[in-house]
Amino acid sequence: MAASNWSAQDIQDQQGRLVIVTGATSGIGKETALTLAGKNASVIIAARNMEKGQGVVDEILALHPEANVFVRELDLTNLESIKTFSDSILRDYKQLDVLINNAGIMMCPYSKTSDGFEVQMGTNHLGHFALTGCLMPLLMNTKNARIVVLSSIAHRFGNIDLSDINWDNRAYNTNKAYGDSKLANLYFAYELSRKLEGIKDAPIVTAAHPGWTATELQRHTGLFMFLNHFFAQDTSMGALPTLRAGFDDSVKLGDYFGPAAFFETRGYPVTVKSNKKAHDTLQASELWRQSEKMTGIEFSI
Repeated sequence: MAASNWSAQDIQDQQGRLVIVTGATSGIGKETALTLAGKNASVIIAARNMEKGQGVVDEILALHPEANVFVRELDLTNLESIKTFSDSILRDYKQLDVLINNAGIMMCPYSKTSDGFEVQMGTNHLGHFALTGCLMPLLMNTKNARIVVLSSIAHRFGNIDLSDINWDNRAYNTNKAYGDSKLANLYFAYELSRKLEGIKDAPIVTAAHPGWTATELQRHTGLFMFLNHFFAQDTSMGALPTLRAGFDDSVKLGDYFGPAAFFETRGYPVTVKSNKKAHDTLQASELWRQSEKMTGIEFSI
């Protein structure tokens, strides 16, 4: 890991660039949107709850009155909503410089999305897979575009059963399901990187994890909420791996960023290594195939 105290101050002016951040109504997504609006980027907050999204827009405008920040409705648990959102972006914009796939849910009770997917895999992986695929034509046509995929330290506990991805035939374990979804995020980032490698002016795909950051993501886990008081860093630090993955000019295709200190739980962002399982190309390829089949989305690369 390269030592660095990289911070938001290292982000250059983003005037004229368009950024989409999913799940930016709280936590590191909100912090990411706030930072980028302050750097003069045009920021679209993609949110399921429009009232919360508008509240964040109002907060940002109170701090940066000249900011170009907007909210658009996006429900990652619903393929129809993803298509509607993506169609509106393709219609209204001629470029998309950075797509930050930040939204996620963590260790929640068992449920399924409106399309029948286990809710954590459906939200954290399949929803973002479909969104990225729908927006790919715009990303491919934008010079120096970037796609940032949010994973987690919990990917280390993932072991996806591709024969039962929706947990139809097993007793549900919400912790394992969360780890699976975060491993899926890395399979997606690495597989997409392989598919784009060697294509001139193709988007750079990177991944990031926030370490142990106090956010609403942990609302279903009382133990984590309690331990946050002792171990968690705040969202201004937790957002830095995402921001570095999206805006550090020295980043390479497939780079993965996380905090530098205390077993990657806190500190400034550096390049980190995912576990061996995350680099299983056969599993990644099969997950890609199943994701295409489940979502009905094929990437135009």
